[in-house]
Amino acid sequence: MQLKLVELITVPEMLAQIEVMQHLYPKLTLEKYESYLQEMVPHNYKQVAVFENDTCVGLSGFWTAIKLWTGKYIEIDNFIVHSEHRSKGIGKMMTDYIDVKARAEGCTAIVLDAFTGNFTAHRFYYNQGYEPRGFHFLKMLNEDGLT
Repeated sequence: MQLKLVELITVPEMLAQIEVMQHLYPKLTLEKYESYLQEMVPHNYKQVAVFENDTCVGLSGFWTAIKLWTGKYIEIDNFIVHSEHRSKGIGKMMTDYIDVKARAEGCTAIVLDAFTGNFTAHRFYYNQGYEPRGFHFLKMLNEDGLT
């Protein structure tokens, strides 16, 4: 098993991995994905991808930003390891990469959201040193607009 980690910084690089993103969002179309990425990339959005040979088996978006309570931070967004490739250390490769990147950029924290019922993700993030520090509240304005 030959794993290679690559940082994706351009919209075309990210679009090429839409199939992996569709594991999380099956209704995501190429047009919608491209439209969102065109808005996200100028706001510090990047992705880290893990390839086994030429196949993308893990993908996570991440943003660098600043908030008053944390200062500079990285937010992990849409963390995916293909179900057929779990327990190979792929998720750890991605969180380790983001950890090194955050430290190199002078971040004070790495943050992420995980759905309340996703206990597998909770266990994984606990094992990587993450802990819940609050609640992420949401007021849904248009259910039909979700991907």
